[in-house]
Amino acid sequence: MRGGRDEPIPVNGPALPPRRRLGLLLLLFLGVLAPLWLFAELADEIHELEEMARLDEAVLRWFNGVAGPHLDAFFLAVSRAGYEYGVIPADVLLSLALLLRRKWREAGFAVASFAGSALLNMAAKHGFARPRPALWESIAPESTFSFPSGHAMGSMTLAAVAVLLAWRTRWRWPVALAAVAFVLLVGLSRLYLGVHYPSDVVAGWAAGLAWVAGAYLVLFRARRPWRRRLAG
Repeated sequence: MRGGRDEPIPVNGPALPPRRRLGLLLLLFLGVLAPLWLFAELADEIHELEEMARLDEAVLRWFNGVAGPHLDAFFLAVSRAGYEYGVIPADVLLSLALLLRRKWREAGFAVASFAGSALLNMAAKHGFARPRPALWESIAPESTFSFPSGHAMGSMTLAAVAVLLAWRTRWRWPVALAAVAFVLLVGLSRLYLGVHYPSDVVAGWAAGLAWVAGAYLVLFRARRPWRRRLAG
């Protein structure tokens, strides 16, 4: 592909190989459309569906039933790594590293993903205004709104950015496995601490994934109309 592996295909250039086309279609469907549908379904029901409320509370009560000092310490550490002591510093360091290496498009993708995800999360929290769970007194209380989970959305955003940037390197599977484990642990930590409902966490994952995948498709795989004029 001319211009390097990250150059978009010119409008009048050769078509993408079938395998690449399939990969992009899967990313569009599994990374953008399906998560957006899931988020919309959850958002539509958080204040109305009694079955969801019962399931949310049942899951939280199960986590509270297995709580203990060692798990308290572990999930507190995971939760902190999932935001202020892990995700945010990693966002900044990754963005700076890409800028220092003059990988402008990758840096723009990372910054747009991280900043946009944070802004979308704040807007969604205030828009839906879902109260936090109050089933017991948490050891890590929160005062902001609950839906969607900022920790889940932020960790998914970082994980998805890392996986997409590493996907065409030999590190893609180690990065993908580490990313999945990290995202799951952060989500579980928010349930264990009783500061989010399961639907908050799933919605955060869905929103973060959709935002990052959409940004990737726009920045790396969009066809540029001016190339047709230049080619003509």
